[in-house]
Amino acid sequence: MTLDDLPTPCLVLDRPTLQANLDRMSRAVAAHGVALRPHMKTAKSIDVARLAMASRDAVIGGITVSTLAEAEYFAAHGITDILYAVGITPQKLAQVAALNANGAAIIVITDDADMASAIASHPTPPQTLIELDCGEARGGIAPDDPALLDLAARLGPALAGVLTHAGHSYAGRTPADMRTIAEAERQTALRAVTRLHAAGFATPIISVGSSPTALHAATLDGVSETRPGVYMFGDLFQAQIGTNARDGLALTVLTSVIGRRPAERRILVDAGALALSKDRSTQAVPQDYGFGLALDLNGQPSLGHSLVTRANQEHGVIDLDPGADLPALPIGTKLRIAPNHACLTAAAHDRYYVVDGSTTVQAIWPRVNGW
Repeated sequence: MTLDDLPTPCLVLDRPTLQANLDRMSRAVAAHGVALRPHMKTAKSIDVARLAMASRDAVIGGITVSTLAEAEYFAAHGITDILYAVGITPQKLAQVAALNANGAAIIVITDDADMASAIASHPTPPQTLIELDCGEARGGIAPDDPALLDLAARLGPALAGVLTHAGHSYAGRTPADMRTIAEAERQTALRAVTRLHAAGFATPIISVGSSPTALHAATLDGVSETRPGVYMFGDLFQAQIGTNARDGLALTVLTSVIGRRPAERRILVDAGALALSKDRSTQAVPQDYGFGLALDLNGQPSLGHSLVTRANQEHGVIDLDPGADLPALPIGTKLRIAPNHACLTAAAHDRYYVVDGSTTVQAIWPRVNGW
């Protein structure tokens, strides 16, 4: 089976590029002597997880997930050390407890005093990390917040450490920016840990990480693990902030030409908003790729700067590069679209068609969706 045989739209995953991305992160994390806990929120696939955990360099400290559906899926495939890195709610504690009773070791996070009490009062409280805000202003408390020690006291034996996430590293543009943000991330964790230790609380897990900070940190001294995720696949946005090279995009969307407007140098494809997402993250970086960059069937940029400029539900509109000498693109021609944001692009699909640097499909890897 080749890419020409596949229904469109669908996801294509290039295994050599994936492996190169995994190896690059593994080497970067190993250099710091901390554990790598890969975040599976992008890949959502046991086959990708097994490759990510078969690190050639770094020590693997389990995995990270963003939904309990992911936790159930990976636990069913034999991965037990799982960090659920989204704030837990009282209603979800029973599901976590059931997973843990069946052999998993799900770790949860909170930044809320009432939730800490609910965790501690559960018949089988899960190990819990206190979430810290290192500058993203999403979840977490400041390391100097008086609530920190109260949270620790409420959790009691359930307290396993702290967690912070430098999601705002996506606002960085240079390796120097990333090093600065990574150090702020690290210092946030260490300031909180210093206070907790002084009050007599143990913190065996000191968890930090985003893909940019994990790759570019000057030091990770004092932390125990880092949790990058999108580095596995890369995307057009990450390529512009230095997380992956332009040729380091492992994920593309296979699509078919369904309409032509030659007078306007424009074509329609069957990959629209649902297949590509409507993420416009590259608007914020020097090169705006619209809703994605059109590539040929081999995943090469032979179409020049041809962009998906409009994404309706099932239609993508590609404005062809006005300066490129393009081949004929009859109805049914298959192209590949490089995504702005791999996590959101992959979210609508249920499988990967895996290639090995060619158009021959080597495997089909399922992925888990939903919550």
